[in-house]
Amino acid sequence: MLSVRDLSLALRSGELSPVEHVRETLARLRDDPLNAVVAIAPDAERVAEERAAELARHEWRGPLHGVAVGVKDLFDVVGLPTRAGSAVTADTPAAGEGPVITRLREAGAVIVGKLATHEFAYGTTGDVSAAGPTRNPHDPTRITGGSSSGSAAAVAAGYVPLALGTDTGASVRTPAALCGVVGLKPEFGVLSTEGVFPLAETLDTVGVLAADTHSAAVAWDVLSRPDGTGGGIQPPGISGAHVGVLVDEYWHAHDVSLDASIRLLEKAGAEIVEIRTPFVAELAGVYADIVSAEAYATHRRWLADGAPYQPETAERLGAVADAPAWRYVAAQRTRRRLTAEFAAATADMDVLIAPTTRLRATPIGERRTPQGHPVRTDLLDLTCPFNLTGWPAISVPAPDEGLPAGVQIVGRRLEERGILRVAGVLER
Repeated sequence: MLSVRDLSLALRSGELSPVEHVRETLARLRDDPLNAVVAIAPDAERVAEERAAELARHEWRGPLHGVAVGVKDLFDVVGLPTRAGSAVTADTPAAGEGPVITRLREAGAVIVGKLATHEFAYGTTGDVSAAGPTRNPHDPTRITGGSSSGSAAAVAAGYVPLALGTDTGASVRTPAALCGVVGLKPEFGVLSTEGVFPLAETLDTVGVLAADTHSAAVAWDVLSRPDGTGGGIQPPGISGAHVGVLVDEYWHAHDVSLDASIRLLEKAGAEIVEIRTPFVAELAGVYADIVSAEAYATHRRWLADGAPYQPETAERLGAVADAPAWRYVAAQRTRRRLTAEFAAATADMDVLIAPTTRLRATPIGERRTPQGHPVRTDLLDLTCPFNLTGWPAISVPAPDEGLPAGVQIVGRRLEERGILRVAGVLER
């Protein structure tokens, strides 16, 4: 996997030119056995030449100057259609871009292409798309997780050092965990979702997938600060930090243990506190009512016209066509009440720690685990509570062997840079 730190140093020093870097990246994107890439940006080489000319004039825009970045195919990018993994959408190229893409460009990043998504971001497996399933770089017979499937696979395979995704309930953190990369979901509402195709507007969050925590921190600085200042992740000291371990049975993962991660945090000086959340199952239970109602509101006209959705997507959307409005209102009320209860129960914690998913990557197309659990919910249950609360969260690779798994760090008193710092301890 590629590091933004190493690339930035090489590009600024002249050891590597933006043109050479982008051409090598485009070659990797075109030779894509994982089905992670859906479109190549036609202006990528021209933009790289402009970034190179700026460096020749000693004009440096910051640590992403000349760095190739991929974006999930929910983001509008001028000159490319936004297909959202579907045959429903038109092939008309986008005429404009949202603030997140604008900030990347202003920071000197080169948008090199669109990356695959589970159809309309409505799924956690990453194997439902008009273009077919995205494959896990660690085992191409297995899923990447979704819905930011192409973004996670492209970073894990070393196609790009950095990619944008979106996270409505799991969609940055789950594929990050299953592909062995870092996935940052910021606090809800901090980054604009303008120019991003919606799944559920009261939950949708723009996120970042990267090879390491420093790369994610650089991207966070660029996206969250108008001047892109901050300089990446701060020194990893967490001595005295209060880390809440979520110990209820709800947070159990089938084959992912937190033991090694907790030992690392303790060794770094963190204070470990067990936290119980008896209300979490009720909180997570309203997620489906909220997402399904908001997603159906977006898609109902296309559904009524018989648009060519993938069968699984059409079935899930159509299942709520006659759902009463009171169910959505009740779900949002429950969300507000239990978010307040969750906040009170964890008010003294700097961060919380939990597994990212209940399981590791399953075979493509499999919908039940050997234990008989739905794969979709086992990939969603441990992440969606923090979309409902809106708190920032990050998945970092778990320190163990076998297929990748993730450890999730959730911000309570610490914000995004704080959870990046804690995640950096686990990474090292």
